[in-house]
Amino acid sequence: MDIAMTAAPKASLKDRLHSSNIVVAPGVYDALSASLAEQAGFDTVYLSGASLAYTKLGRPDIGLMSLTEVTDSLAHIRERSDISIVVDCDTGFGNAINVMRSVRLMERSGANAIQLEDQTYPKRCGHLRGKTLVSQGEMVGKLKAALDARDSDETLIIGRTDAIASEGIDGAMERANAYYEAGADMLFVEGIRSADQVERVMSQFKGRIPVMANMVEGGDTPLQDAETLKSLGFSLVIFPGALVRAFTFMASQFFETLKADGTTDNFRDRMLDFKQLNDYLGTQTMLEQGLQYEDSTR
Repeated sequence: MDIAMTAAPKASLKDRLHSSNIVVAPGVYDALSASLAEQAGFDTVYLSGASLAYTKLGRPDIGLMSLTEVTDSLAHIRERSDISIVVDCDTGFGNAINVMRSVRLMERSGANAIQLEDQTYPKRCGHLRGKTLVSQGEMVGKLKAALDARDSDETLIIGRTDAIASEGIDGAMERANAYYEAGADMLFVEGIRSADQVERVMSQFKGRIPVMANMVEGGDTPLQDAETLKSLGFSLVIFPGALVRAFTFMASQFFETLKADGTTDNFRDRMLDFKQLNDYLGTQTMLEQGLQYEDSTR
């Protein structure tokens, strides 16, 4: 019998989030970064709105990205890779009707999970000051609209609250519980600042619904590794902007070296050459595939 016919099907993101393990999702912003994450062994990535703003616009995460810019990037990633994609949908880009359109477009473009937050629009990074929130009732309505709009219940809807910064942990817990009651598939309490706050969240939601964590270098939440977060009860951890921070550091060094030396020779040990990059991209395989469709009469 064909081995492919007997192989166990790949576990869905939904199943993995309800297992005893934690899902680790690095932040990505294009098809190349997602494919590199997949090559490194990750089964899930996080399409970060912040990373998209940093790389596509060269601007901060303050609500400048549009729905079409996000879905275009998502579609390119999905074309390139079968990896599970958690997508940052910000506030849904408007009211509940906008949320429904956003969810439909993102699902059709390849999203496995869609994250919605309760900030006003335009939003800002969860680790910046000065955030303002929509009412709890408005956010509940948005989540219900998202759930109604999705085509498959395998497309997960994540309810995020940024209330800790403005309403404290009590307000955040009230909102998180309302989002749970609304039917969200996962909860994300952004900006957790202490072990006590982790305990508050987990004492209420651990075992009832997957909870995600956000690790931002230099942000409000103390950095923890995946195993520690798993032991605390988290089901998913994202590192949304880490790759961009690493890339920016490396690229700054690259440009400084090129400017000073007038050559890339002194940076060659930290970069791929032309052949190595084309080998990774599968250039020769694609060219050979194209030859199958050439006009043989010419």
